[in-house]
Amino acid sequence: MSTPARVSVTPAKHLNTFEQIRLAQEIILSEASALTHLGDNLPEQFCDAVAAISQTTGSLIVIGIGKAGLIGQKLVATFASTGTPAHFLHPSEAIHGDLGRIQGNDTVLLLSYSGETEEITRLLSELAALEIPRIAITSSLNNTLARQSSIVLPLGILHEAGSLRLAPSTSTTAMLAMGDALALVTSELQQFTARDFAQFHPGGSLGRKLASVREVMRPLAECRVAQQHQTIRDVFVASSMPGRRTGAIMLIDSAGVLTGLFTDSDLARMLEQNNDTNFDTPIGNYMTANPITISDTRMLADAVEIFSARRISELPVTNDAGEPVGLVDITDTVAFYPTQSVNENATVIKISTSDSPSKS
Repeated sequence: MSTPARVSVTPAKHLNTFEQIRLAQEIILSEASALTHLGDNLPEQFCDAVAAISQTTGSLIVIGIGKAGLIGQKLVATFASTGTPAHFLHPSEAIHGDLGRIQGNDTVLLLSYSGETEEITRLLSELAALEIPRIAITSSLNNTLARQSSIVLPLGILHEAGSLRLAPSTSTTAMLAMGDALALVTSELQQFTARDFAQFHPGGSLGRKLASVREVMRPLAECRVAQQHQTIRDVFVASSMPGRRTGAIMLIDSAGVLTGLFTDSDLARMLEQNNDTNFDTPIGNYMTANPITISDTRMLADAVEIFSARRISELPVTNDAGEPVGLVDITDTVAFYPTQSVNENATVIKISTSDSPSKS
């Protein structure tokens, strides 16, 4: 029985902590320098590529292999989540039938830094026959991919990072940045909004930040609501309820329209006066009139901004008629609220029902 041949292993190179940090900095700064140069020297056809993608009535088909293929898959996710339908097509699968995925109203984005990747170049004649826009992100105008593409975005001659300068690093970073620029400029051109983004990204912490007020607010059944003419004593006797307690009572008139808020801070100020007779007077005498409100169709981020700017703790949610439909308490937004203190004794200021606060 023969003895397996031993594999020669090169001893690991010793790098002290300082040398490791220095090498990491050199790698990052090298890639950052390449991006700066690319940003200062965008290809002439960049806007042509944006126009081609934005005018596509079908999908953007991204093709790449190896590291460029991985970049392509990330770009597909970026395009899709920012309003441009996009799909990834592996070039090896394409030549075995998956070219049928490409339709006449699609646009193709091809990724290859060398521009000579065999799996990519063998597709070029077939793609040309489809007579659809073909955008190439590659190193220069002088390679096979560039010569057979309708729009070319050259990245320039780049040196890979690291001591060996072999592993795709600087080139893939630049390719990713160029793709991101295409996706986000196209998105801006198509007037894609944060609300649109929320529809495509309902999950995770980002999805929560893009949630609507309706999803987060406490519904009216869980809120304390009273008529403004009722006495303070009667309101507090009637408004006792189980579950999460809000820090404010919403007050309405006979038509059901919100007229004010009576907050815990208002109650505290009354108690400081040490006058029991106040509790038998209309609560409307002590309410904060015309409070800030928000529509349930607005985004949670808008509510968080109001909490931060106005330094309040409760935000009534109203419909177009001014009737309360719920309430957002600052504790409901704690995961999204800026890291800063809140003035619990802040005065509630009126805000219009438009997208921007009124001056008051």
